[in-house]
Amino acid sequence: MATRAMLRGYLLEEALAWLLRHSGYRLLVNAEQDPEELVSDGGNLRVRGRGAVHQVDVLGEFAFTPAFSLPVRLFLEAKYYRTPCRLEVVRNAHGVIHDVNENFMNRPGSRPRRRYQYSYALFSANGFTSDAQEYALAHQISLIDLSGESFTWLLEAIKEAAQDLYTAQVQHHVTSFPVSWMRAELRQRLDTGPLDLLPVVNTGAPGFRAAAKSRLADFVASLTTHHESELLLGFPAAPFVLPLAASDAQQFMNYADTHPDHVVRLRRTGQNGDAEWTVSPREPGGGYLLTFKLPEQIEDWISDNAEKERQRTMQIKSEFLAGITVYRMVGAGVRSYQLRYEPSELRR
Repeated sequence: MATRAMLRGYLLEEALAWLLRHSGYRLLVNAEQDPEELVSDGGNLRVRGRGAVHQVDVLGEFAFTPAFSLPVRLFLEAKYYRTPCRLEVVRNAHGVIHDVNENFMNRPGSRPRRRYQYSYALFSANGFTSDAQEYALAHQISLIDLSGESFTWLLEAIKEAAQDLYTAQVQHHVTSFPVSWMRAELRQRLDTGPLDLLPVVNTGAPGFRAAAKSRLADFVASLTTHHESELLLGFPAAPFVLPLAASDAQQFMNYADTHPDHVVRLRRTGQNGDAEWTVSPREPGGGYLLTFKLPEQIEDWISDNAEKERQRTMQIKSEFLAGITVYRMVGAGVRSYQLRYEPSELRR
């Protein structure tokens, strides 16, 4: 039987796949998309490693290969615990990435095959413990904290849907929750396919299936009510990814398409783990606003000395946030945008 925390995590992963639908990644859902690297096991997708085959719930492939790099694939894992995500989860992520990135051996007589660089992004509804953050920064595992106000609507919708699914599971005596079936249902409704390659997964207990379908439809409706919302991935010169929440993505696109390389204003409000940042064009009339959170470890360093807080804020801006690259799918192509912070912009 699936716990409420497990159900919240599954729903969060699928919601994130939808929010990231234009971020430059295409979703991999079936081994037919890459028979040499991927394995389909019932409704589950697995990735071959050097020493094991690893299950993956959400796997994206970046549509654009950066210069002097391998094609990039991204593991996306989400945890919706009531407490901060602990070290063991991050350590497991590192073990998976280390194994799959070593799965490339030349055998005598074997033909050359394509190689990928796998990365890992771990999202948490309630942040991460300090040792988890230290480990992740050391091993370049991207930790993304969703506890800010920008994601309150999303987390509340997930919490409600997970409770209803858990209740339906109990009422209909379902001992093994059909996770693969639920993922396929959500991907069909949210169009995060590719739909022609989604596994066909059936589940028993027709009463449960009807109740779950109804609740999933309500959940999808709550997401699409925020259809203008989007999560853009920002890539700074730092060992982490910035989750740029756009309450109205079209406003960003209207400005960025005209100004693909532009100077931005960065503002920070709050302290420690409650601090949030905003990005907006420095020139007046830009109209868009993006919000993000930095790793809590960095925020703690900024805030632990009141006399140096302003100086440290400016230091983070100049050293880590001076250039943020955003990629976005437009039709079948990928566009890149450069958001530049200039040190002369001396505002907090």
